[in-house]
Amino acid sequence: MSQLPARVGVIGGGRMGAGIAHAFLVSGAEVVVIEANIDAAAAAAERIGVSVDKSLARGLGGTREEILERLTVSTGKDALSTVELAVEAVPELWDLKVSTLREAESHLAEGAVLASNTSSLSIDGLAAELERPASFLGLHFFNPVPASKLIEVVAGQATRPELVDAARGWVAGLGKTAVVVNDAPGFASSRLGVALALEAIRMVESGVASAEDIDNAMVLGYGHASGPLKTTDIVGLDVRLDIAEYLASELGERFAPPQLMRDMVARGELGQKSGKGFYDWS
Repeated sequence: MSQLPARVGVIGGGRMGAGIAHAFLVSGAEVVVIEANIDAAAAAAERIGVSVDKSLARGLGGTREEILERLTVSTGKDALSTVELAVEAVPELWDLKVSTLREAESHLAEGAVLASNTSSLSIDGLAAELERPASFLGLHFFNPVPASKLIEVVAGQATRPELVDAARGWVAGLGKTAVVVNDAPGFASSRLGVALALEAIRMVESGVASAEDIDNAMVLGYGHASGPLKTTDIVGLDVRLDIAEYLASELGERFAPPQLMRDMVARGELGQKSGKGFYDWS
């Protein structure tokens, strides 16, 4: 395969899906985004347009018109029939992932590749639900996608080795760096990131220090770009709670979510997207 697929499908146009679509668009690919209904499709198109505008303001070459003319937003998965790569980017719910991937696969051409943007769910488990597991892998993008330099390439047991090599080329074509991980609960990034975040939340819960001071300890002391609690706000406490519960079921009690985390999610304090988490985002 070429370094960057000429035509890419993204299933789900939320924050992550829009970011993935943006990354391929500004790198020169044609992108079709699939959404559930007309309203969601319009919101996705607007989200991507705003993201492109921000990149142009930062000095990205080209014009808004020539970038966005490569974008199609559709409510029909039959639009996936012409893509070389389809990336699923729906919420981190097992049944939803499986149903979305199965339907997407049924529309793909024989040689097309299907990928999941899951941040923690088993690639082998998802592959077992598909007809062509050898053409499936994980492509875990990071939020915010336009600014992030990393994509985690997750190889399942059935994934063709040459597909992993092709994925490295795609990542390079997006101007990002690939890390390749064999399928395991939480892969590398989510497993380590959530472990750090959970301990930071326990420290807040037990009164060790404020969220700001815990984060500053990691930013200033260890050179992290963002502290574990601010990162949790950006990712979403609900998203990280789901991941922690999954990791606890697979890897044991060390990943059990703190009660503070559960209480905050129950109150709707989800982080940046709700306006309040460990920080005030209003």
